[in-house]
Amino acid sequence: MVCLIRVILGIIIGILICVFGIIFCLFSPRNPKNVAKFAHIFGRLMAPLFGIKVITRKYSGIDQIKSSVFIANHQNNYDLLVAGQIVQSGTVTVGKKSLVWVPFFGPLYWLTGNILLDRDNKSKARDTLAFVVNEIKQKSLSVWMFPEGTRSRGRGLLPFKTGAFRTAIAANVPIVPICVSNTNNIKLNRWNNGYMIVEMLEPIDTSGMKKEDIKDLMDRCYLFISNKTKQLDDEVAQLNSKE
Repeated sequence: MVCLIRVILGIIIGILICVFGIIFCLFSPRNPKNVAKFAHIFGRLMAPLFGIKVITRKYSGIDQIKSSVFIANHQNNYDLLVAGQIVQSGTVTVGKKSLVWVPFFGPLYWLTGNILLDRDNKSKARDTLAFVVNEIKQKSLSVWMFPEGTRSRGRGLLPFKTGAFRTAIAANVPIVPICVSNTNNIKLNRWNNGYMIVEMLEPIDTSGMKKEDIKDLMDRCYLFISNKTKQLDDEVAQLNSKE
């Protein structure tokens, strides 16, 4: 019963947010500041609905950084509910062109200013990277990327792909790691799914780095996120044990 109620309310609230967002964004289409606005709305409304209490920790100096590449661990579809609350103004994501055809969500995703690319055409990989780098430089954007490339679905932190790190170095912007505690234990039939923590780590400067530095940078970021998510999981376990 709890599961059914949540699914029905989640669909209704999600549609209402999307419809309101589409109308709102028509007055300022493709404005990248709107991505954070609606990521926050989704998180703040949906997380309590699913019995999640989110603790958000933002790096204190992030507002002083004009552009960056945010990288985060990618677990499942609940990422939006938890990590969405820490998305910074002027940050966009990179998605497939086919997303625009998803009812309600697709038009909002496009209108808020996210970047849509033809990811299925692997021959355009270099053009894709160049396009994203140009968008960062020309529009002073930040980009949110999942270096694992897919949802881990309980398999732990998967190996990173190089795209996010190539982008940061080419655009000469810092990388900002985002760590999200375990979201794989969320149960739709459980009223209280406890605490979850999303923490923004200190930015990593990429100034002066070249393509030869990509692997070292990638390995460092992997270690930072892996260690921090384990710490967050331990902290969450203690918080939840007290309830």
